[in-house]
Amino acid sequence: MVATRFAVAIHILLLLATEPGGQATSGRLAESVGTNPVVIRRLAGQLARAGLIRIRRGPGGAELARPAGEITLADIWQAMRRNGLPLLPVHRAPNRADAVGRGAPALLREVFDAAETALETRLAGVTVDDLRQRLAQAT
Repeated sequence: MVATRFAVAIHILLLLATEPGGQATSGRLAESVGTNPVVIRRLAGQLARAGLIRIRRGPGGAELARPAGEITLADIWQAMRRNGLPLLPVHRAPNRADAVGRGAPALLREVFDAAETALETRLAGVTVDDLRQRLAQAT
C-alpha cells in the first residue's frame, strides 16, 4: 500500500513540476494518474502536510511548495509513510521457547532496517526535477 501511494505521489509532483503553477486541480491530477479525485485530494493533503505542495481550494489547484530540484524521492517517501512504521514489518515471535522463534524477529528486523536504509539512501539521490528531465527526454 505504501508503494502505491508513493508512486501516485511522485506522479502528482511530477505533473505539478511540468505544468504551470496553480493549474493542476484534483480533477486534472486524477485524470493523469487514472484514479478518482478523492484519492488525489487525500494524497495531496499528506504532501501538503509534509510541506511539499501548496493547495488552494476551488479553482486554484496545487503547486510545488519548493523547486522540483529540491524535492527528493526520499522526501516523498517519508510523506507517504504513515506513522513512521517500517515498510517491512516483522511478525511477533510465535514461540519464545523455540530458538528460532526467539531469534528470527530480531534478525529479520536488522536485515529489513538495512534494506529500508538502502532504499531511502537511493531515493535521496533522485529529485522530482531529475524525473521531469528524464520524462522530457523520453517524450
